[in-house]
Amino acid sequence: IVRPWQYWKIWHKLLAASLCLLLLAVGGGWYWHLTRPVELRIGLFAGSNWDVPEGDSYAVVEAAIQRFEAQHPGVRVTYSSGIKKEDYSEWLAEQLLGGTEPDVFVIPEADFNLYASMGALKDLSAVGGEDRGFDWSVYYPAALEAGSYGGRSYGLPVGSVPTLMFVNKTLLAREGIPVPNNDWTWQDLLSICQQVTKDRDGDGVLDQFGIYDYGWQQAAVANGVKLFSEDGRNSYFADQRMEEVVRFMLELHDVQRGHEVTAKDFDMGRVAFRPFTFAEYRTYKPYPWRIKKYSSFEWDCIRMPAGPSGHNVSTLKTMIMGISSRTGQSELAWELLKEICYDPEIQQVMLTRSQGLPARRDVVESEAAQQLFTAATPGSDSMNLKTVSEVMAAGETVPKFKGYAEVMILADNELHKIISGDKSINNALNRLQKEINAYLQQ
Repeated sequence: IVRPWQYWKIWHKLLAASLCLLLLAVGGGWYWHLTRPVELRIGLFAGSNWDVPEGDSYAVVEAAIQRFEAQHPGVRVTYSSGIKKEDYSEWLAEQLLGGTEPDVFVIPEADFNLYASMGALKDLSAVGGEDRGFDWSVYYPAALEAGSYGGRSYGLPVGSVPTLMFVNKTLLAREGIPVPNNDWTWQDLLSICQQVTKDRDGDGVLDQFGIYDYGWQQAAVANGVKLFSEDGRNSYFADQRMEEVVRFMLELHDVQRGHEVTAKDFDMGRVAFRPFTFAEYRTYKPYPWRIKKYSSFEWDCIRMPAGPSGHNVSTLKTMIMGISSRTGQSELAWELLKEICYDPEIQQVMLTRSQGLPARRDVVESEAAQQLFTAATPGSDSMNLKTVSEVMAAGETVPKFKGYAEVMILADNELHKIISGDKSINNALNRLQKEINAYLQQ
């Protein structure tokens, strides 16, 4: 017979056992929570940011991950591989809409203004300013500016490439024309185009040309044109320097007598000049890509020609990475971003494992970088890392304001009509400026 007081004793033992089990479960769960690996996710795409063949597009990030995980035990960094560059923008948009975006990710150039303006990116200005182990000034100004919006920094540059002018040395030599120096001007370009543009086979149709794929925006940069105010509320298309750009483009167009020069003309060695990114120079200068692409003529690259009111400068294309404003690991995400974009050793990997260039000026100008570059890319008297660094230091970046892409489409359409001769230049720039200002001030 079990007496009443014995029931109490049994119940007390069961309660004590249950409490012990509960404490063990809670303690075990808390211990697992404290000791489980922290995961940071990176968003990036497969392939080159510069649209050139690239052997291992993950090499730079993989090197950074290896160093980062070694320095941060218990932290695991992952990324989704195989996302094509042409699909990446849509993939990232879906991740952001679903609230599942990576902690650190590449920001597509076309989407940067949108994501910065809508609050999707963490403002790095304060955290970078408070970090004693970080120095904004090591970057090329234009590369750093590529990650800025509204005076704040929302991304760091991974790498950059300037635009240069490809020169068909074989064609110029055949015409008895020396390769221009790096300080050449619009007038030098125009004169050479006038000399080389001709009908070589005598069938009455032009078959040799001066230039291909050179546009008014490149000319505007080289003539010191500032198209928009800092706040993006006003445009300056009626500026005298912009008129110089349009008149020069009209002269170039007239030299070719309305003939539409094609990429095929250029690839077959029939064109003297074409703007090229430095990534293309690095890809197609050495073997084996040189044999596959441009083996029928000798070529090199020089700086872009300067306008009468400008200098031998060009835009700098930059790959930017940022941090999600919703990341749950802000401090670790910043350290990872620095590892990829700031660490000198990882920046140097850009020289050997990609076709881009480091965004840090001190890394590009180092003796080690010059040796690595010389070994990987046959140089020339006109193009070496010192010259490239000077071009990058003076490089320009596109303005950052909401609606920029839309107004540039409008401007490009109108200017194309003028340059092609379909529309008179008389007062056209004033009208264009008024139209764009009206759009910007809506």
